[in-house]
Amino acid sequence: MICKRQPKACAVPATALRGSSLILHPSSFVWMIVAACIAMSSAIATAAEYPTRPIRMLIPFAPGGATDIIARMIEPKMSRSLGQQMVIDNRAGAAGNIAVELTAQAQPDGYTLLMGNISTNSINPILFAGRMKVNAVKDLAGVTQLVAIPNFLLGNPKMPATLKEAIEYAKARPGQLNFGAPLGSYSHLDMLAFQARAGIRMVHIPTKGAGETLPNLLRGDSHIQISNVASNIGPVRAGQIRAYAVTGDKRITDAPDVPTMAEAGFPGIGSDNWNGIFSPARTPKPVLARLHAAATAAMKELDGEGLLAKRQVPMRLSTSPADFDAYVMSELKRWDKIIRDNNVKID
Repeated sequence: MICKRQPKACAVPATALRGSSLILHPSSFVWMIVAACIAMSSAIATAAEYPTRPIRMLIPFAPGGATDIIARMIEPKMSRSLGQQMVIDNRAGAAGNIAVELTAQAQPDGYTLLMGNISTNSINPILFAGRMKVNAVKDLAGVTQLVAIPNFLLGNPKMPATLKEAIEYAKARPGQLNFGAPLGSYSHLDMLAFQARAGIRMVHIPTKGAGETLPNLLRGDSHIQISNVASNIGPVRAGQIRAYAVTGDKRITDAPDVPTMAEAGFPGIGSDNWNGIFSPARTPKPVLARLHAAATAAMKELDGEGLLAKRQVPMRLSTSPADFDAYVMSELKRWDKIIRDNNVKID
């Protein structure tokens, strides 16, 4: 019996059976080889022909958020590039873990993808370790990072005008000021790191997301907090809230007077809210490469059209799926330290 596509793959080293307690009938062993060759040939054929049917993109959150918006921006361009419809499927719940689990448990054939982000793929695997049905690190493969959305360090309109004054104000009122953020989110963890560096102590008000966080700040229920630029640039421009600093390595064009966190005296504090595409682990490398090419081309087209700048979502692409995997691992290590240092736990 010969495997037509990969004849060399049919050869099974004799060392593979040494020490095995399993005794096989010769005919059974032959059929095992045949089955393995057929499976390999099928995988190779699938990668060469991919895609041949619609692709599902799972979104871990409800429609309207940054993750959902980015997915819907690239969907038509990726669909055109791949020659198959990409279907957006919002599966919100459990802090994004439902969509992560569905993706990790799907067939590794490139037809089920995840639009993941900083929380679902670099924070949740630490906070929810042992409580998820899958291992988000081992059971998912990166395709590419897409964007890195900067965040503001914000103050409500009643807070002092400068960050230095705001810190002195908070120091004089330990435990009396509040900050809003979803429990276990990057904005929650970044605020813990900021407090430790600034030498202040505030009270965390858990929120369900940007829909609650911004109103809390506008009302004065929250005093200082971290939140993304895209959701807050309007109120900042209108003078409704104060922007003390912005994450990232450079100032943003729509708020040129707002310094970076490093310029404000807090290098290394604060994160950019990144998004990227993931596929189930063991997805064939040629399929990952095809998806990477389609996604990066779509993002470059959007960037050239000025649509990313309009929504305050700077493009940041991975050079390869392996490059994205390495970035996610570096993020996991960074968040693990912050979570452990602050003893953050999800009940």
